Amino acid sequence: MTRPRRRPGRAAAIRRAGMVTVAGAGMIAATVMPFGAASAGETDNGFLGSASDLAEVTASGGELVHEPSGSWFIELTEEPAVRGGQRAQLRQQRARLLADAAELDADVDVRYTYDRLWNGISVDASEADIARIRGSREVAAVYPVATVQAPEPQDTVSPAMESALGMTGADVAQSELGLDGAGLRVAVIDSGIDYDHPDFGGSGIDGGTDFPTGRVPYGYDFVGDAYNADSSSPAYNPVPAPDDDPDDCGGHGTHVAGIVGADGDTTAGGVRGVAPAAELGAYRVFGCDGSTTADIILAALEMAHADGMDVVNMSLGAGFATWPQYPTAAASDALVDEGVVVVASIGNSGASGTWSAGAPGVGEKVIGVASFDNVRYDARAFTASPDDRPFPYSPATGAPEPPADGSLPMSRTGTTDSPTDACTAEGPLPDLTGTAALIRRGECPFHEKAVNAQNAGAEAVVLYNNVPGSFAPTVAGEPAVTIPVVAVSQADGHELDARIAAGDTTLTWTEETVTVENPTGGLISSFSSYGMTAELDLKPDLGAPGGLIRSTYPLEEGGYGLLSGTSMSSPHVAGAVALLLQARPDLEPGQVRDLLQNHAVPADWSLIPDSGYIEPVHRQGAGMLAIDTAILADTSLTPGKLSLGESENGPVTTSVTVRNDGDADVVYELSHVDAITTADEPNDPGFYLGGASVEFAVESLTVPAGGEAAVEVTITAPDGPEFGQYGGYLLLTPEDGDTLRVPFAGLVGDYQSLTVLTGAGAGLPALAAVTQCDRFVGNDCTMNGVFGLLPDGASFGMSGPDDMPAILVHREYPVEKLTLELFKARKDGSAGAPFGGKNNNTVLELDYLGRSGTATGFNAYVWDGTRSVGRRGVSLNVPDGDYVLRLTVVKPLGDPENPDHVETWDSPVITVDRG
Repeated sequence: MTRPRRRPGRAAAIRRAGMVTVAGAGMIAATVMPFGAASAGETDNGFLGSASDLAEVTASGGELVHEPSGSWFIELTEEPAVRGGQRAQLRQQRARLLADAAELDADVDVRYTYDRLWNGISVDASEADIARIRGSREVAAVYPVATVQAPEPQDTVSPAMESALGMTGADVAQSELGLDGAGLRVAVIDSGIDYDHPDFGGSGIDGGTDFPTGRVPYGYDFVGDAYNADSSSPAYNPVPAPDDDPDDCGGHGTHVAGIVGADGDTTAGGVRGVAPAAELGAYRVFGCDGSTTADIILAALEMAHADGMDVVNMSLGAGFATWPQYPTAAASDALVDEGVVVVASIGNSGASGTWSAGAPGVGEKVIGVASFDNVRYDARAFTASPDDRPFPYSPATGAPEPPADGSLPMSRTGTTDSPTDACTAEGPLPDLTGTAALIRRGECPFHEKAVNAQNAGAEAVVLYNNVPGSFAPTVAGEPAVTIPVVAVSQADGHELDARIAAGDTTLTWTEETVTVENPTGGLISSFSSYGMTAELDLKPDLGAPGGLIRSTYPLEEGGYGLLSGTSMSSPHVAGAVALLLQARPDLEPGQVRDLLQNHAVPADWSLIPDSGYIEPVHRQGAGMLAIDTAILADTSLTPGKLSLGESENGPVTTSVTVRNDGDADVVYELSHVDAITTADEPNDPGFYLGGASVEFAVESLTVPAGGEAAVEVTITAPDGPEFGQYGGYLLLTPEDGDTLRVPFAGLVGDYQSLTVLTGAGAGLPALAAVTQCDRFVGNDCTMNGVFGLLPDGASFGMSGPDDMPAILVHREYPVEKLTLELFKARKDGSAGAPFGGKNNNTVLELDYLGRSGTATGFNAYVWDGTRSVGRRGVSLNVPDGDYVLRLTVVKPLGDPENPDHVETWDSPVITVDRG
């Protein structure tokens, strides 16, 4: 079947003004390899361990991690065009805003304008200028433009796509149901697509294929090859050079597109994706290397809508941007309202704990996708004496390629009980001259271990995991690692350790590959981000294979590669949606998500598998995608998920409705199952047994053929732990057939009693001086600044970015609003009267901010010594004198008029002395 289409005109209004400098806030690394899991014992109070107890990870150091800013979304008050706004009026509103900016002395450089899915603009400006433009009555909200990191490939193993298709039932949908996505359009907003690739119908490595093509008939390059928004990169180039050719030189987009819809010859090593006949749209937002920004992604969303896409896939996002109000999430929701199914990766910040999911995947109507590890893969192998058994491995990024032949005697630097094996803090290593050194993972970076072994004379390094599972390390850094470094599983590492301990052991490099049964296959990937959203909406929505996926890659880079990440799980779902819409073109986007959630299958807890514990709902959503079951289902259940909010409000009573399109009545037995609860510090969550109470109004439910029936259910949160994110699944089990499930999640206690402002191990919030600055935007010198804390106050001449005060802020949880206000200082150093009156003392105001991404992360907000004056807020320098800046945050879902929902902090005295 062909789904009825929308045919709006192409986005003639994707407009762009001079982009000079770009810096964003909150990054997401889009590809991380899994590190597996360890075991722990249950204690009497239901506490099962913390993240740091259950899985050791490579340390990153304890330094402050700054989240840069400098580019901003300014949302305007009128509704966008898809929600009824008139384009002429929206243009007039933008003109009024820019006129206000000039009158308010706000120096803003417009980057993009939007009016189709979201009404607003993106600009480059300092914090001070943004504070001034907030005085315009046209402004609804201001958000930092997030920098979105492009991933690196991990081309370490061979075919794994076939097993991934089998995990979701896509193989059944193709081979037995005859579905291939024909007639559907899937947009891939990413790094472009190598449309020369034969698996997309191209002419091969020599090129000659002209865009558009039969398989890739839509697309646009928003950035150009040299674009890179990563300010820390030597190749930093924030000026886009758009053109009409979305060819991919980065690789990620081609990999994602291959999962969605490659149609290669699998007998010859090619890749067949989930929907191999779907048309693809290539909307290129990354250059060949580096990062992009959220405002470019939003421009791509508007063009995808104009081109009439049926499904949009975004394997990207802004980590920790957990508010559905964030512009890329809000625009995605508007796109869903237009009939387009939007699918997005939930993020790869699982190692950073809870509330780490990112936009656009947190959009209220978006399908946010978690990652599960693939069940098997093929890997290169070396052999080890005495029996020459093959040991599969993953080569480390940043080290030379392992050879295909040759032998080395093996040595070891510690034992399987050495948590800091080969770390500098443990002192010099033994003489490893001419050996392949076996080293346990843990505590210090892989680069440090490899360099230490190299300096001790090793000619190769074999790293092994400290927890079950496969991993692919990165050893890039200075000094360079010049010897091969490979990684093996925990079990293989223990076996090699025992062989070395027993006598002489020889490693022999080979060209051999072996099929590996992944010990973490079918479990949630260690990198997959946790929800919920800042508004306690249940995210992610469901999961799909994302760990160890082989797919297409640009021909110039070998044609095929293996990546891991929620970037890989999202296109599995996007392709599956194309199959579902081909089979059932009458479905609306909301029905699509509900149906996929109804038939998904929850997984065991990845940290203690086969124990009867279920992975937290706010990490896997409804569970693993089962597209064949969803397509064949005669029954569906709404809503597809239940977000219960905070338990302070008491038990939640609601109803769920079953629709039966079959020709026979169905009787369901009603029950529920709990999942693991998380609590404690977001960066190092503790894990607890569930304990929600679920009561159905009846014990069983009969749903008549061709009809529907509803049942009332009351869910009561567990008693603890305080602020725990709990969840589980309602189960509707028929006598014969598939069980229907509804995931639910909520928070224990009073959400607004959380403490948002914490010290982050460095006494934050704090007043600081910028002591070094390599690059800055306007008066904002925080992008690469070095900060000296000033607990007793200081004097500033306000002559430049390094002579202005900065307020350093760590956010332990998301905040709904953050403001800085200016007060005169009393003689005792406390805040006196508001300087400029209550309406003119605000120097910074930001909306909907996520939590800081690390335990030591912070934002730095620079004050330039000005304030707004008068009804229109014209900016003037304050006179020399003593001042106090007051930081105020409104807690998530808080009432700004309720003092219990607000936290404040006053700075030490700031002396302005311009000399």
